[in-house]
Amino acid sequence: MSIIADNLKHIKEDLPENITLVAVTKTKPVKTILEAYNAGHKIFGENRIQEMADKYKDLPKDIEWHMIGHLQSNKVKYMAHFVHLIHGVDSFKTLEEIDKQAKKHERVINCLLQARIAEEETKFGLPFAEIEKIISSVELKKLENITITGLMGMSTFTDDVDQIKSEFERLNNFFQNLKEKTANEELQNVQLETLSMGMSGDYPIAIECGSTMVRIGSAIFGAR
Repeated sequence: MSIIADNLKHIKEDLPENITLVAVTKTKPVKTILEAYNAGHKIFGENRIQEMADKYKDLPKDIEWHMIGHLQSNKVKYMAHFVHLIHGVDSFKTLEEIDKQAKKHERVINCLLQARIAEEETKFGLPFAEIEKIISSVELKKLENITITGLMGMSTFTDDVDQIKSEFERLNNFFQNLKEKTANEELQNVQLETLSMGMSGDYPIAIECGSTMVRIGSAIFGAR
């Protein structure tokens, strides 16, 4: 068994059954991804659209590709024909572009709205109030080729476990309240099921705080 296959095996054994593992393959070559694929894993995440599109061409078509990086609207067209889930949507304008490009391919693309929970100025994301505004907007109902399936958040890069836990708990509380509210409203293109929190350094805390999807790269493939 390869080191990658062994790492995957151990991580999956430790994950609760309801947690989806996105193996983050940014900067990793096709042959490395194939090692994970041949070990039975088929969900991969990239943070650059062009890199993901190139890998999509060269790899098996039953792979489920996730776009996990900050998204530039003008590049959505390069992945609209195959991307399964877009994690980092942080503007209504971007949702409109995803809907436009998805329509061209007669697809519905799943999206996560990125919430800002970290203190760092460099982190992207929407304030909770803005997420509520988008979800309840009349304009959103017109977008028939996207589905908002949940939220994504990144904690502050810190060794302070209490701070990380506090940020994740705050997002989970907001997610659960929003989920309850949208269920009552029966919105056609809002089906809140996924809370994407946690990476290699903090995913056990994220799971403890309610995450249903974790994005793990270095713990599987080694440092970049």
